Amino acid sequence: MAGNNEFFEALTMLEHERGITAEYLIEKIRAAIVIAVKKNYDVEDDNVAVEIDPTTGKFNVALVQEVVADEDWVSEYAEIPLSKAQTLRRTYQPGDRVITPLKTKEFGRIAAQTAKHVIRQGIREAERSQQLSEIQSKSHDIVMATVTRVDHERGIVAVDMGKGGEAILPRSEQVPGETYTEGQQLQVYIIDVVSTERGPRVMISRTHPGLVKRLFELEVPEIFDGTVEVKAISREAGTRTKMAVASRDPNVNPVSACIGPRGDRVAAVVEHLHGEKIDIVQWSEDPAAFIASALSPAKVLKVELLPGETRSCRVTVPDGQLSLAIGNKGQNARLCARLTGYNIDIRPESGYYGEEEDKPEDAPVESPAAEASAQPDEAAE
Repeated sequence: MAGNNEFFEALTMLEHERGITAEYLIEKIRAAIVIAVKKNYDVEDDNVAVEIDPTTGKFNVALVQEVVADEDWVSEYAEIPLSKAQTLRRTYQPGDRVITPLKTKEFGRIAAQTAKHVIRQGIREAERSQQLSEIQSKSHDIVMATVTRVDHERGIVAVDMGKGGEAILPRSEQVPGETYTEGQQLQVYIIDVVSTERGPRVMISRTHPGLVKRLFELEVPEIFDGTVEVKAISREAGTRTKMAVASRDPNVNPVSACIGPRGDRVAAVVEHLHGEKIDIVQWSEDPAAFIASALSPAKVLKVELLPGETRSCRVTVPDGQLSLAIGNKGQNARLCARLTGYNIDIRPESGYYGEEEDKPEDAPVESPAAEASAQPDEAAE
């Protein structure tokens, strides 16, 4: 092919409009032309030479034919008989290769269509690859999505994430009690991105603890710059979250930093979560101290770490704070267990006796909820 300025201008236009590099497109076009020549001339890859150089404006396609003895000549395009080759250059010998330039019209209609198809396919692949790369960069982040379809029967919500494509919010990742309507703007957390033949498959959630963590990163500068670290989160989406934080700077109180002046920072996160309660507690390397802090807002009198391979402890709280420590339907104890990783046995001060002690006859009678146990794996996130 002769030089074609319009062709290279089209490449530049595609690069600007589609965001696809000229190098990628050229490689796809070269592969397309090779396929077209092979099909039209019944040759192999080695018999096709394609040169595309936007710098010099070269755009050439040629057949590479092997010189063979006249009596051995069997392939019209892959080979060239010695007698014919020597009319081009007298020094040609069997085994040499002859470069025969081709003109565009020699490809024929079928070859041209094949090239166009592969080029279009290449562009689609490039766009899909770019889309995958872009959405993968947002993995473990929050994106704003628009609800496009709500399937009440199947319990799924389809959302449009702009350049991130479409995704499905399954029932298991929806916050209990939340309702969704078409056209609604929704913050979703990207759990993972998987490449498939149909493009990137994005797994999103409204219940994942990472959503809460990311919201605090956006609201609290000390978390964003690394001064305060979120060490653990346990969440029951829609009702309550516990988050343990620590500070790398002894002059910065991590809990106060997350709460913010007049509670502004935590209030902003609560608003994003539509009123979900958030307990921010001090993380500690000392398990007993951490467990006592994690049971907030209840006051803890004693934490006894129990021997054995299972991470278990017994916690004593004032009688009047037992219900607060356990929480509604055991939620506070359950979230504490998941946050700390310990099986927690909560007992009231008046009802706590050593294993070998008997409860006196005149001891207060406790309600059925006077003692409670919680395990880290209950109601897994």
